[in-house]
Amino acid sequence: MDGLLLDTEDIYTLCINLILEKYGRTSLPWSIKAKLQGRPGPDANALFHDWAKLPISEDEYLTQLTALQQHHFLTAKPLPGVEKLLGDLGRTRWWNQKGQDGVKNAEKGGSNGSKAQRVHIALATSSTTANFQVKTSKWTELFSVFESHRRVLGDDKRIQAGRGKPLPDIYLLALKTINESLEEGEKPITPEECLVFEDSVPGVEAGRRAGMRVVWCPHPMLKKEVEGREKEILAGRTGEAGEVDVHQLGEIDDGWANYFVKLTNFPYDKYGIMVPPAETELDASMKENTDDGLATQYAN
Repeated sequence: MDGLLLDTEDIYTLCINLILEKYGRTSLPWSIKAKLQGRPGPDANALFHDWAKLPISEDEYLTQLTALQQHHFLTAKPLPGVEKLLGDLGRTRWWNQKGQDGVKNAEKGGSNGSKAQRVHIALATSSTTANFQVKTSKWTELFSVFESHRRVLGDDKRIQAGRGKPLPDIYLLALKTINESLEEGEKPITPEECLVFEDSVPGVEAGRRAGMRVVWCPHPMLKKEVEGREKEILAGRTGEAGEVDVHQLGEIDDGWANYFVKLTNFPYDKYGIMVPPAETELDASMKENTDDGLATQYAN
């Protein structure tokens, strides 16, 4: 979510730099920030303190950081292309609706290699519940596309301590929340049918290790920081998680992960996704069960 759906990565940097400046430290370099992105709070904080060596306790640091974040997160806004992307994916629920003839719309459409079917989506983020609520307070309608029971947040008790990104647990749990809430008769979704949206390097590795395809849309400064390592990152072979089972990783240039500068004009056909026309939002059936969720795409 951070740095992928909302512009909160720059807000994180601002808040941290305000504290670093207060204690006479240099600003947070991207070489360090890149290691913090996507990780659960405790893991990220440990890495940060090992580098910053601030003259205050970790508790005092967190108190100051939280106060700054609670103020600045209120200014968060969607990144380019996000509102259309989530709107398009949400509208695919129209394919599951039935017409007056009792036939599902999905059985009447499909072209260009894309299959007319609903896209189910879930949110998998390292943000805690408290931070999520602040960041999305002005964007509740946008995030309503993610059903509450298909949201896996950073403090979710179902994820064991120390098992955050770059480990695959959060994405596998997100898939589980989807499969447990499918309509009767719907075929369970498999990892290889999933598409993870990520901005962080640890997140890409987590998605690849989960056996899922990945869309990597990093901050421009992160892209600059890792220049020359893009192929390793897309394969999940950066070693962010230390020693791992090789079979969980991708291969260089295997086509299972792709880099995008922005999420504008997303190429749905490339991933076999067929989005219904915008006017289908006016269909009476779309006004019903609007809390129905979506899945096969995960956002960080």
